[in-house]
Amino acid sequence: MELAPEEAAEAVERYDCPTCEVMAPSPCRTRGGKVASKYHTARFILVPALRELLEVPVPAGRRPGAAWYALRPVAAAEVAPSAPPIRIGYARCSTKDQELDSQLIALRAAGCTRIFSEKISTRIKVRPELEAALGLCRDIKSAAPSQAVIFTVHELKRPARNAAELMALAGGLQTAGIELELLTGPLTGIYDPNGLGAMLFAVLAVSAQLDRGYIRDKTLEGQQAAAAHGNHGGRPKVIDDDMLTFAQALRAKGVPIPEIAAKLKIPTGKNAGKPPSVASLYRALADADRRGDREARRSVPITGHARRRFG
Repeated sequence: MELAPEEAAEAVERYDCPTCEVMAPSPCRTRGGKVASKYHTARFILVPALRELLEVPVPAGRRPGAAWYALRPVAAAEVAPSAPPIRIGYARCSTKDQELDSQLIALRAAGCTRIFSEKISTRIKVRPELEAALGLCRDIKSAAPSQAVIFTVHELKRPARNAAELMALAGGLQTAGIELELLTGPLTGIYDPNGLGAMLFAVLAVSAQLDRGYIRDKTLEGQQAAAAHGNHGGRPKVIDDDMLTFAQALRAKGVPIPEIAAKLKIPTGKNAGKPPSVASLYRALADADRRGDREARRSVPITGHARRRFG
């Protein structure tokens, strides 16, 4: 059943809002106490005909500056126990270079009403989109206790940093009456915290943590091996050794730094063929001067007086 905007507003305002605590029949409020531009999800989710919507805007006639009017008195209806579950999805990858598309496609195919996603490492304790997804699940459940709410993720390692956090997350969801759904892996489907399911979940959680630790250790080993061969990673140098030697020779002849920069060409990268900035050239020359000073100090012979002082 589809509702017109005014009908949707009337249906939503039959209920008190569990988010901003405004009483029926009034529009939702912002934290500053002003009329919000749309009703809070935890409130309109109480209306069976509106559960699949992502937002319900507040009619213009209910916003600041408009004359307030009371809606038609309608008896509040309880949420039907047979209402379909509401799925809230969460997708995450660790770096900006990784893609979220495969997770987002799977979550949409699973029927998620709302999907939260972010590119952030699990090593970061506070993940805003994860907190927002869990908060929405709790808001919906508190507003409609009989409504089935499912927190859906693509795989076990997406929402947690380690086994302890994953177990705590699953326990917190269970306590709130929210189900956890995994779309891939040995526990695909709705997670059952009872029986052998809990044991397998714990084993997989520890396995996921060990896997992350193994990947981290191998990455560090690879970085150390590369560094031992002179490859320190990171972006390629804007000014390589040949360019630096040429720039030092021109500077020794009294050529101004801006003119030197104009004579140089970046060898690789997205700016290949372009001259480096004057600031980059200044930094490169200053670094080279500091390295030269350190090497000069190391090569100074120690006199007899210095030997007596430093042993």
